[in-house]
Amino acid sequence: MKAPNPLEKVIEAKVCSYARDLGCLVYKFTSPSRRSVPDRLFITKTGEVFFIEFKRLGQKPTPAQEVEIDKIKRQGVPVCVADSVEAGKTMVDAMTRKTVKRSYMMSDF
Repeated sequence: MKAPNPLEKVIEAKVCSYARDLGCLVYKFTSPSRRSVPDRLFITKTGEVFFIEFKRLGQKPTPAQEVEIDKIKRQGVPVCVADSVEAGKTMVDAMTRKTVKRSYMMSDF
């Protein structure tokens, strides 16, 4: 029997729960003036910021989503397209294992 192809919202919910369990802040990302932005913004305990665009298994981002993803990546911010829970968890694991803190407080200057 073939395994079911979970809905995007199911994949998203499981990955977001996993990230929260690891101490990440997780936000639904929407931009009123910009369509096609990635679904979720994640901030790790060490200040790393990354985005995940969720899709059903085998689905790809739309051309407009690809444009937005490329813009974000050119700014040096990691973006992942996850079409499975495992793919999303892999991105979360990679980002939460980083030990270098790139963010600063104004008092650091």
